[in-house]
Amino acid sequence: MSEVNARERRKAPEFPGGLDWLNTDRPLTLSRLKGKIVILDFWTYGCINCMHVIPELKRLEREYPSELVVIGVHSAKFPNEGDTENIRQVIARYGLEHPVVNDRDFVLWHTWGVQAWPTLVIIDPAGNVVGGHSGENIYRLFKPVIDSLIAEFDPAGLLDRTPLSLKHEREGLPEGTLSFPGKVLADSAGRRLFIADTNHHRIAIADIESGQISTFIGSGRPGLADGDREAAAFHYPQGMALSADGATLYLADTGNHALRRIDLATGEVSTLAGTGLQPHRYPHRGGTAPTVALSSPWDLALIGDMLYIAMAGSHQLWLMELSRGTLRPFAGNGREGTRDGPLALAELAQPSGLAPDGAGHLYFADSEASSVRWADLDPAKGSVGTLAGSGASLFHFGDVDGVGHTARLQHPLGVAYHRGTLYVADTYNSKIKRIDPETRASTTLLGGAHGWRDGRAPLFYEPGGIDAADGKLYVADTNNHAVRVVDLSTLETTTLIRT
Repeated sequence: MSEVNARERRKAPEFPGGLDWLNTDRPLTLSRLKGKIVILDFWTYGCINCMHVIPELKRLEREYPSELVVIGVHSAKFPNEGDTENIRQVIARYGLEHPVVNDRDFVLWHTWGVQAWPTLVIIDPAGNVVGGHSGENIYRLFKPVIDSLIAEFDPAGLLDRTPLSLKHEREGLPEGTLSFPGKVLADSAGRRLFIADTNHHRIAIADIESGQISTFIGSGRPGLADGDREAAAFHYPQGMALSADGATLYLADTGNHALRRIDLATGEVSTLAGTGLQPHRYPHRGGTAPTVALSSPWDLALIGDMLYIAMAGSHQLWLMELSRGTLRPFAGNGREGTRDGPLALAELAQPSGLAPDGAGHLYFADSEASSVRWADLDPAKGSVGTLAGSGASLFHFGDVDGVGHTARLQHPLGVAYHRGTLYVADTYNSKIKRIDPETRASTTLLGGAHGWRDGRAPLFYEPGGIDAADGKLYVADTNNHAVRVVDLSTLETTTLIRT
């Protein structure tokens, strides 16, 4: 994107009335924002590319605190994402401080002619459209434009540096033990439960029976730092894998685009792979740790010496050979899609959960495809297939029990394989589903409308992680800030840890 001359700019259309606004106590208008440089960010909260833009926007907001106003225009892909209360939760989860308007009916989307998430538009202090960009890497494009607009409008006294008064959604919220936990890992042999306390940027270790937390690993402050359990820093950690001897925990440090290794005896944390930055180009060929750039690793599965990675940011599965320190793409060509076929040619869509079956298949929750799929671990077979979900496009989703392609899910983030059955955290449906890998039949096990309730008719709220051990399911009930336990023999749900 480049700056255009003022005579070529057009007046930005005003926000219509009747929309829900968040992070502000009243609706905003562009006329009220005259004198400010405004960025409109058209996004939807489950989109990994939209997540990647957030740190760039925060950087611009820090550098231009008086001149710039960012407004998030949330135009939901999934029905669940169009709910204002769900957007309120995500604003807290992502730490957004700028105003957000819920464009649930795509009024603003169509007014502005937007065609993809994310799309960003920049408006000058006179209320005119300067230009726009679809995709990531907006900082390097927008910073020089902002600088040029300041240079243009400031000398004439047309720049308003008065702070914008906002009311953040997080104000008054209590701080609990867990904050938006993303994943859980059950260690039956060690009687431990590992919890990615995602928004506290740390790992919690609890007793698998009582839920009593014995240890926190990580300072609780976002960052990328190695060291002991108190000095080490993570950024939005997600999936984990445990070594066969139970001594080492591997972690997908999603916000840092890195893999971390934790010595559970000493609490010492080291960086296994990742530079802390995303690669500039995709598809990426891999290389040797720790200097390989990764993109939002979301979950891990360890099979022998091979660490499989759900690389959500590049729409691939990756593989790290731990003994050699080498990383490479394992499945997916890097294009976001639903195409089945040979490992290298298949298209994936933000894989976010992994579960090996011990018999040659690696199941994964392909979240933006609203499907559960598998990848053959045997190179001789070498293919990707769809177990449950349409498989036809990224816009075939819902909540339908069925067989194979007739089943519908909505942005599932977690899978667990236990005693011949696959269990799914069907995140946006706030349900736990069960899939028979042989028949491909997908049925609702538990859950319904989002909420919180224990018993045999439990409610969950966007569960993001799931694991199983000894006839029990352990669920990271993300928006309830809780860990739940399901007894598979009785289907009784109890809360193990809750804020």
